[in-house]
This record gives sequence, C-alpha cells and structure tokens, in this order.
Amino acid sequence: MATGEGWLLLTNDDGIEAPGFEMLVKALHAAGHPIVTFAPKSNHSAAGMRIQLGSPMPLRERHDLIEAWGLKGDAPVRLFELDGTPCDTMIVALDGGLARVAPDIVPRLVVSGVNLGPNLSQDAYHSGTMGAAREAGLYGMPAIASSFTSFETEGMERAVEATVMLVERVLPLLPKVAVNLCRPNVDMDADHVNPWPHEALEHAWAEDSIGAVVTAFQHGELMLNLNVGPDWDGSWSSTRLGTRWYRNAVRFEDAGEGEVATFRIGAASIDHSVVMNGDCDAVDAGSASLSSLPTWPATHPFALEEALLAQALRAGEDGWPLWLNRQP
Repeated sequence: MATGEGWLLLTNDDGIEAPGFEMLVKALHAAGHPIVTFAPKSNHSAAGMRIQLGSPMPLRERHDLIEAWGLKGDAPVRLFELDGTPCDTMIVALDGGLARVAPDIVPRLVVSGVNLGPNLSQDAYHSGTMGAAREAGLYGMPAIASSFTSFETEGMERAVEATVMLVERVLPLLPKVAVNLCRPNVDMDADHVNPWPHEALEHAWAEDSIGAVVTAFQHGELMLNLNVGPDWDGSWSSTRLGTRWYRNAVRFEDAGEGEVATFRIGAASIDHSVVMNGDCDAVDAGSASLSSLPTWPATHPFALEEALLAQALRAGEDGWPLWLNRQP
C-alpha cells in the first residue's frame, strides 16, 4: 500500500469520463495513492499544447464519479473537471487553481493518460496527453504521459497496469512534494542545465550522470512517455522516438454551398521505418515503450545536453531506463 505517499495529479486528453482515465484512477486508488484530478470536461485528443487564452473555464468537482467508480478505499481522492484543454488543466492546477480549491494538496507527480490510441514518433507534437505532461514539466513538475496503442478499449487494462508499475518505480526517486513547482529558484548553474554558449572541457555532470538525469526529472526538465500495446508481453524497452508515417492523411469531400473545398484529416494507413531502439519498433515487438524525453526545445537553456539525454536513454538489463534503477 502506498498510503502516506505524496499526491498524484492526474489529467488526460480524452476527457474525465474516458475509460482509460477511469481505469487509471481506480487502479492508483486501489494501490493506496492519494489522487487529485484536473481533467478536461470533454475530449481534446490531438490538441497538442493548445491553450484557451482569455476564455472563462468553469471548474467542477465530480463527487458523482467517486460513487460511480466505487472509490471507497482509505486513500484520499478529489476529482475536478475543467472546461478546457489538457494544457489548460495543468496551467490552472499548477498556477494557483489547485491551491485555491484544495489548499492542502501539493502534488508530487503528474500523470497524463491513459490515452486511447498511440503517442509514438511525431505524435509527440500533436498529442494532448503528452502536451499536458510537457506543460507540467514547464511548471517544474515531474511528469508521465501514458498511452494504450490501440483505438479499441479491449486489453487497455494492460496499459493501466504498466502505468501503475511506472508510477511506483519513479515515486521513490521523488520527494514527497515537488521541489521545483512553479520554478521558485532558477539555477542556471545546475549540473544538468545546458551550458551553451560556454564550452566546458568536461560535462559538469560527468561524475554522476545518473544523478543528473534524476535531478532533471525531479525538476521537470525530463518527462517520460509510455506506450503499451494490446499484445504487451510484460517486457520493457527504453526507447527514443521512432519514425511513423501517416499516408494519405487528407480526404476530400464534396464542398458545401459557398465553399471552395472540404477536407478531413485522418490517415488511410500508417507505416514506419525501422529505427534502433525506436518506440514504434518496441511496441511492435511486444514491449512497453518508455521514452525519456526533454521537456524544453533544443535551444532553451533548460534543454538537456545531447550527451546527457543519451545517458537518460541507456537501458538496464531489465530494459528499463538505467536511471530508474537509481537507489534513492
């Protein structure tokens, strides 16, 4: 049982009543984790990092779902829905909303998902699930994005199982309360921060690369992206993004009155090129794909150095990223 651990802040992009979200809330609650959700009221799949500037976004507490989902364990749970995008949920929650409606709750880790459908390769740019996790990282929070790679719910419990395993793998590496929430102190001299344009003779983190990666995750500079397929065989693979191609993504339809043309986006087929340690390849092979990804764009001061990111991608004998084997 995980009673006494810090609060988990959950969101997604499929909406608060999505099956994957319900299953994850139930599983984490059953495992004894305190949970608070700030999830979108409705489906915002493929919203990326879209936000609603200047628009009023009502927040409601869903007491009805606590009863409907049978959340009767000892671990505390609060379920909020926001009429906004996945990124909106994290901005509102972390930039004062959570403190306003539940001042006793300070999150320890953000989990976004479990998404219905894959978030592999360039999906990283379109995904609302990943967008929410990345937004949390921008606010200094350690974050996980989780997806089930099928568009059917059958077998989705395997992705939920893997997500709970991952949460319980990372929690021992985290303090009870996030150390960098809202980035109260910006340390440009931290070992894991990119020193460019200054050229160092050796990396500041060279003596403890694993420790630097853990610190980057704790501070929101590194996020985790999990993809689990319906044929998951129980193995794990530390992966980078692969190559995934959407073919014939635009459909042409009859134009309406006064319209030049009508289009609909939805790929007719998807294929990928083989990439060593790619996320698409790992899922195709039956593994759970776990990618350590930088939160910030490449030229941002908090972007991880390429050499440190390479350390984050190193796999242990069990297939997990080596840094997740770090003893707290």
